[in-house]
Amino acid sequence: MGDKPLSGNRSNGLSRRGFLGRTGSIIGAVALAGHITPAQAAALPGPIADGARVPVLVIGTGYGGSVAALRLAQAGVDVQMIEMGMSWDTPGSDGKIFPKVTTPDYRSFWLRTRTKAPLSNFLGFPIDKDVPRYTGILDAEDFAGITVYQGRGVGGGSLVNGGMAVTPKRANFATVLPSVDADEMYDTYYPRANAGLGVGMIDPAWFDTADCYQFSRVGRKHAQRSGFAWTFVPDVYDWDYMKREAAGTATKSALGGEILYGNNHGKKSLVQTYLAQAKATGKVAISPLHKVTSVSPAAAGGYTVTIDQLNTTGGTVATKTVTADRVFFAAGSVGTSKLLVKLKATGALPNLNGEVGKGWGENGNVMCGRANHLWDPTGKLQSTIPCSGIDNWDAGGAFAEVAPLPTGIETYASFYLSITKNPNRAEFTWNAATNAVDLNWQTAWKQSSISMAKTIFDKINSKEGTIYRTDLFGGNKIWHDTLTYHPLGGAVLNKATDNYGRLHGYTGLYVIDGALIPGNASVNPFVTITALAERNIEKIIATELL
Repeated sequence: MGDKPLSGNRSNGLSRRGFLGRTGSIIGAVALAGHITPAQAAALPGPIADGARVPVLVIGTGYGGSVAALRLAQAGVDVQMIEMGMSWDTPGSDGKIFPKVTTPDYRSFWLRTRTKAPLSNFLGFPIDKDVPRYTGILDAEDFAGITVYQGRGVGGGSLVNGGMAVTPKRANFATVLPSVDADEMYDTYYPRANAGLGVGMIDPAWFDTADCYQFSRVGRKHAQRSGFAWTFVPDVYDWDYMKREAAGTATKSALGGEILYGNNHGKKSLVQTYLAQAKATGKVAISPLHKVTSVSPAAAGGYTVTIDQLNTTGGTVATKTVTADRVFFAAGSVGTSKLLVKLKATGALPNLNGEVGKGWGENGNVMCGRANHLWDPTGKLQSTIPCSGIDNWDAGGAFAEVAPLPTGIETYASFYLSITKNPNRAEFTWNAATNAVDLNWQTAWKQSSISMAKTIFDKINSKEGTIYRTDLFGGNKIWHDTLTYHPLGGAVLNKATDNYGRLHGYTGLYVIDGALIPGNASVNPFVTITALAERNIEKIIATELL
C-alpha cells in the first residue's frame, strides 16, 4: 500500500514532511482548528453530489469515523463523511432537539412504528407505544437472538449512550486487542482519546450530597457491604453543568430525564468534540440521510461508491454514484460488518478474506433490577448519567454499571447494566434468499453472562435480604438477556484487516470502528474504539501520505 496519495490532487495534499514540519505532530494540528472562522466553516459544501470524485470517503460519523476525519483533515486531506441518520440540529415542536426518556415520540426510534425501550415494563405494565415511522435517533435492530441498540445521526453512538468513558484495566488489555502494543495505547492513544473526548470525573464530595445520585450511593453501600470493589467511572458529561442543573441555574438535561434519545445540553457528544474540530478545518463535509449500498473497484482507480439519499420515512429519494480514492468503513460494528459481508458475497469486493463477518460479540451485556427495602429509597430525582460501577471482573467475570431509573417517582429499585466475560462469538452471513445479512447469535449464549452477573447480585441480595425485580422486562423476567448496547467485532483487527485496519485484498479500504475489536472490551467500549482509531489513522497518515 501507499503508492497513491491520500489526497485526490496536489492542491489538497501535503507531503508527510511538510505536514509534520508545519505542526510538529498530528496532535499539534488540533490548535489550527480554532483559527477557522465561522464563515469559513459555514461555507462547506452541502450533501455529496452525484458523480463527485473525492480523496477520502468515510462511511459513518461515530467514534472511529470522526477520529479519521479530523486527523486526515488536519493532514490537508479533503474528507466526505456519509451518515445514514439525521443531523440533529433542529428543535421539534416542543422547542427541544431531543425528547425525554419517559416521553418517546417520533424522534426516538429509527424507522419503527412502535417504540422498543430497553426497559419495556414498569410495575408490570408495558410502556412501549405506537409512534410515526421516522428516521429517529435510536435504532433497535433485531436479529434472530438479540436486539442491538445503535445511535442514528451525525455523531453515531455518542448521541445515545450514557457517556461512560472507561479505559480498560491494563491487565485486561491483552484479551481486548491481543495484536496491539499495550504500552503505546496506555502511554499515547488512550490519553489522546480521553483528551479529545473531553472525559472527566464527578466531584466525589458533590456526589456524596447530591440528591440525583442517591441511587448510586445506595449501590455503593450494597456493593461494599457484600465485599465488592465499587468505583467511580469517568464520563463525557459536563459535571459543572450538572451542578448548575442541581442548583436550578441551568436548564435541566441529565436531571431532566434526557439520555436514551439524546441529551440537549450537558453531554459532550462527538458533535461537540471531534466533529466540531473536523468541521472547523474547512476540509470535512457531512452528508446526513445518505446510506452507502455498494463499494467496488473503479476502472480508473479508487472505488465506485453507490449511495442512497433518504427521506425522513426511510424512503430513497435519489441514488448517487461517486468515486473515492480511499474508503474508511466506520458504520459501527453492525453496519460495517453487514456491508462488508454483503459486498464480499455479492461480488462487489470478492477478495475480502474469510474473516469478514466473524468474531462478533455483545460485550457481555445483561441487565437486571433489584427490589430494595423501604429504608433504602433510591430517590425520585435521578441523573441519567451513570457515574459508578461494581467490579468483580477478576473473581466473577462481571463489571456492573450502577444505572439510573429516571422515572420521576420513588422506585426503591437498584438497576444495573453488566458487562461480562461472555466467551461466545457470532458471525454475520449473507442470506441470498432474503437479500439481507443474518447474525447467528443465540439467546442461550447469554446464560454465561447471567451466571457472571449473578456472582455480584446473588451475594448482594443474600446480604441485604432483597430480591430481583421481575416487572421491568416483561414476561416475569429477572434478566434482560436479548439486547446489547455495545456491539463489537465482525471485521477483527489483524484478521479481516492488517494490524492497522487495512482490509486484506484491497489497497485503500480501511475499517476504523468497533468492528475491529473482537467481541469484548471488558468495559464500556467507546474510549477504546477512539484510542484504536487514533493509533491506526496516525500510522496510515505516516506511511501513506506522500
